[in-house]
Amino acid sequence: MTNRNTLLLNLVTRAGASERNVEVRQAVIAGWTSRDVEAMEKHIRELEEIGVPRPASTPIYYRVGAARITGADAIEAAGGDSSGEVEFVMFNIDGRLWIGVGSDHTDRKVETYNITVSKQMCDKPVASTVWPWDELADHWESLVLRSHIVTGGKRELYQEGSVAAMRAPLDLIERYEAGQGKFSPGTVMFGGTLAAKGGIRPADRFEFELVDATLNRRIAHAYGIDVLPIAG
Repeated sequence: MTNRNTLLLNLVTRAGASERNVEVRQAVIAGWTSRDVEAMEKHIRELEEIGVPRPASTPIYYRVGAARITGADAIEAAGGDSSGEVEFVMFNIDGRLWIGVGSDHTDRKVETYNITVSKQMCDKPVASTVWPWDELADHWESLVLRSHIVTGGKRELYQEGSVAAMRAPLDLIERYEAGQGKFSPGTVMFGGTLAAKGGIRPADRFEFELVDATLNRRIAHAYGIDVLPIAG
């Protein structure tokens, strides 16, 4: 039996918008996707500083439960060692590629001993709006990812940069299909992240966005993190 999940998404095109329920049948987190070797090495070192081992390959694809993909404005996490990271997100909706934005929220303590398990530990919030790839392809590298964290009431810039820092969507999909699986209808794939300004750290609230200045539009979402106690 396949584990499935349903998201209410707003499909926005130049011609208009429509809401629909989209079934998520599989979820994939693409990691170490940077095209800039220096930037990727910086992020690897960030994680090494908190005990996370180097990846076996780059890029690498982690499967997580489809139920982990959520549009909620709050998630629950065991303990205070988790944090978010903004990523562009690819959706296969009825055979058409759509692009959105999400947060690969991850338990950093668990990540130090098993990255795959850490990815499964936390929900992955996504914004409800998505854009069709064919409206972005000709200016893809101009799109910007940005995130802010709020801690103790203080809001600060956490990540910012062009999507050009990561491998392009079609490249990631091609590499996934070459050895991992199929980017079939119902698949959601996260595309990789940017280095954190000031280092990786937890927060009370995580805000993120994908900005398309060429078409003067943006997708944004935010969520709070409710920390559950560690009983032992």
